[in-house]
Amino acid sequence: MFQAQRPNCKLLAVLCGELSDNKSGLKEGNAFPLPELASTGRLEVNVLVNPTLDKFKEAQKMISPSLLYFRGQQSEVEEEIGPLIWSSVDLSEPQILSSLIGPSLPTIIYLEVPNGDKIAQALRTKGVPYVIYWKNPFSFYSASQFRQALFSVVQSSISHTWDAFQLAHASFRLFCVRNNYVMPCNTQQKASSKLGPRLSGDAPKINIPKEVNADEKEEIETPDAFPAIKVYNDAVDVRFLVCGLPCTLDACLLGSLEDGLNALLNIEIRGSKLQNRVSAAPPPLEEGALSRGVVTMRCDLTTSSSAHISILVSGSPQTCFDDQLLESHIKDELIEKSQLVHAMTDHDDAKLSLSEPARSTSVACGASTFQVWMKVPSWAVQILRHLAHEPTHRTLVALGIASIQGISVAAFEKQDSDRLLFFCNQNKTKVKDDSTFLCAPPAWSAPLVRKRAQPSLDLEANPSNKRMKLSSLRPIPHARKQRMVPFVGVRETEVLNDLASTQTEVANPVPVNHEPVHVNPVRPRKPVSTSLHAREIITLNSMPVKKHQCERNAIRACSEEEFLKDVMDFLIQRGHNRLVPQGGVSEFPDVILNAKRLDLFNLYKEVVSRGGFYVGNGINWKGQVFSKMRNHTASNKMTGVGNTLKRHYQTYLLEYELAHDDVDGECCLLCHSSAPGDWVNCGLCGEWAHFGCDRRQGLGAFKDYAKTDGLEYICPQCSLTNSKRKAQKVANGFSNSVYLPQHV
Repeated sequence: MFQAQRPNCKLLAVLCGELSDNKSGLKEGNAFPLPELASTGRLEVNVLVNPTLDKFKEAQKMISPSLLYFRGQQSEVEEEIGPLIWSSVDLSEPQILSSLIGPSLPTIIYLEVPNGDKIAQALRTKGVPYVIYWKNPFSFYSASQFRQALFSVVQSSISHTWDAFQLAHASFRLFCVRNNYVMPCNTQQKASSKLGPRLSGDAPKINIPKEVNADEKEEIETPDAFPAIKVYNDAVDVRFLVCGLPCTLDACLLGSLEDGLNALLNIEIRGSKLQNRVSAAPPPLEEGALSRGVVTMRCDLTTSSSAHISILVSGSPQTCFDDQLLESHIKDELIEKSQLVHAMTDHDDAKLSLSEPARSTSVACGASTFQVWMKVPSWAVQILRHLAHEPTHRTLVALGIASIQGISVAAFEKQDSDRLLFFCNQNKTKVKDDSTFLCAPPAWSAPLVRKRAQPSLDLEANPSNKRMKLSSLRPIPHARKQRMVPFVGVRETEVLNDLASTQTEVANPVPVNHEPVHVNPVRPRKPVSTSLHAREIITLNSMPVKKHQCERNAIRACSEEEFLKDVMDFLIQRGHNRLVPQGGVSEFPDVILNAKRLDLFNLYKEVVSRGGFYVGNGINWKGQVFSKMRNHTASNKMTGVGNTLKRHYQTYLLEYELAHDDVDGECCLLCHSSAPGDWVNCGLCGEWAHFGCDRRQGLGAFKDYAKTDGLEYICPQCSLTNSKRKAQKVANGFSNSVYLPQHV
């Protein structure tokens, strides 16, 4: 629970009195299933009942528990927990119990005894990191609910004590405080969350490593207003079914669910690991607000429960290109600076909370439930869905959540629903009888019910009105008031301006300085480089990355071994140790493509010679790049090789490209600009041109030149020169053949 390197949490439970582990102390007629103290999941339980002092010391030394749990005596008549007494030895004095703890201190001690604040203070003084205690008297049932929720978190996942306590306390407020079942029956004091358990200890903080040294910070020319990191949380509406009687959604209920779900997500994010990151386009509405130099990344993480999520972030290049720094900033942003879950009190279906959803044996084992709507980040929904399918993960059960977006929680058992309904039945007088709820079906079930038209008195009195409108008998479908916006890399205004410039270019083509050629008039063709499809794929991020001070030769004169060693040194300096194998250059990279190790050297040379990665569609990954690599074969039948090469390039070489000056600064032969677009390379002179700028007849489409065995592009200059040479040869009598350009 408390350290990631320890797979299991060892619990030593010390119970007092003869009635500590049976039901004889409970009132007859109560259907409260006592939670058992048994080893399950990550929780390894060891129980001592009414031990002697020597026996406790011996067990503590032999087990070395991470969690110590002390429960006081239970009264035979009243539903409350008494003081801590072992074999007629009273341990209520703080110094007595404190002297028994050791020699190795546990991470947490839970005191289930009344008025335990002084004992907790003494244990904290001795050096115990966290102590949970009760300051006032409390009932046996409320303590059982809190303890069961706390141990459910421990057995389910590796979590910090602070987050585990917050989730268990939210469960305690949701079922005990809200139903006024905190104090014993003989106590007249009103239930309050302040009467519940308390945690003594410091809140955890995210350790963020320093980005750069003081000497290096002056060399990097970056704006001072760079954000460390920004996480884009697209909130979605999520429907939860909570075990319990239908009721009014008050502030206590919604606040408890909010805190519990936030604590659950904090547990998952605090133990998460960054697995991969790639460049991505910013959200359309956020693109204009980003300052120059901000990088957008799509980060893949594995959470504490092995759930896989994807998060879109933006920030400075120094933060986004360092895996450890990026991971720490994501955790700090999600845990420390934001509340992830928000209740929706204004939802249409939330107002109908007094109607019970249809019961099902797969949801809370057929028990009664009520629905609650929450706003949850889209990545958090992936975590909740993953946890709902896990039959051993009981954190959702501790909050009473039985279903998430129609997915039933697999860990729910019959005794869980009986225990949660026990607290709701104590407050049953405040709500109507169960039959009342079943008579009013919920709003969401209206489309599923076929209504039968009943003859009305007006129809019988006036037969001419028997023809009714069928639309009045059909349920009105639920329309989501959410506009679907396509995720593209440019704003709408840029698209409109782009189309306008396209029409201008077609009407006024750019003149080319060469001798006139008599050709047949053709219809103007729309340039592909200015089409919306081409702009959709191009993603430009101006990333000012610190240049890599390497001593290798220029890329055209550099050997492959020298290049691979420099790439490995670069990845290690930037914190990408996971990409560098232990075997060195002979095993780098650890990627197999087409039964051969990935040819990073030729991949990099071909991409930088075509303007770099951010040229977009100008790089023919399959037809031009892949055919120059050792992984290519004459009988190649690989599908999707272009996307595979782009993904590997982003992983290994993109940051390396941005930190070097290897990209050729080519400009278009026709429009004389270096704007991104559909670049093509002339097969004769090697010059570059935008395919859309060449408006000659018979060129076909850009995809015809993107195939592995596609057409070879010949620029207008070379085509004209070759035509003159052929015409001169024919005039001199050397040839009677007619020259046909290669691009036709």
